[in-house]
Amino acid sequence: MNNAAPKLARRAFMSGVTSLTASVAISQNIDFLGDADQEASITNGSPRNISSFRMLDWRPYFKNLKNGAILSDINSRAIHFWSENEEIYKLYPTSVPISDDLTRKGRTKIVKKVVGPSWRPTPDMLIRNPEWPALIGPGPDNPLGSHALYLSWTYYRIHGTHDTRKIGRRSSSGCIGLYNEQIAELFELTKVGTQVLLI
Repeated sequence: MNNAAPKLARRAFMSGVTSLTASVAISQNIDFLGDADQEASITNGSPRNISSFRMLDWRPYFKNLKNGAILSDINSRAIHFWSENEEIYKLYPTSVPISDDLTRKGRTKIVKKVVGPSWRPTPDMLIRNPEWPALIGPGPDNPLGSHALYLSWTYYRIHGTHDTRKIGRRSSSGCIGLYNEQIAELFELTKVGTQVLLI
């Protein structure tokens, strides 16, 4: 019986696994910076922190995973979530603000969670669009979709949308939008106090 064929097949398989592992590690292109450099680079949106829609490690962005962590990458239009115990990692496509002047970056946290949120336009929105209603309750016409995660910054939310054409595009007035099915999942995974970083 010839043992050469099984040995060659095993060698080819192991070589393929090694190549795949190396390519995944290279594709993440994680740049581990010192604390001060990392914070300045993240806050200023330096190109070294630009990711694409791919898996990321949490360590370049957070000191720990206490209460879980959400990274919203405006450039790649994606949200990354890590659970506190590191057992759950999720990656979702998002909508992002239409323009840079509507985009806020930096560290915040979830301060409130609402199923079936109501939406109120900001004072600036009402000045620009006086015909808009002052309040839209829960339902298919609500811009916040089925669930909303309120951030510590006034008027900023991570929320769902009933208009699925918006996902993957610059289409919001400052918030981060997800498909309703995915915000419902993220809603269950997060809690008040979950860390949030927008880059």
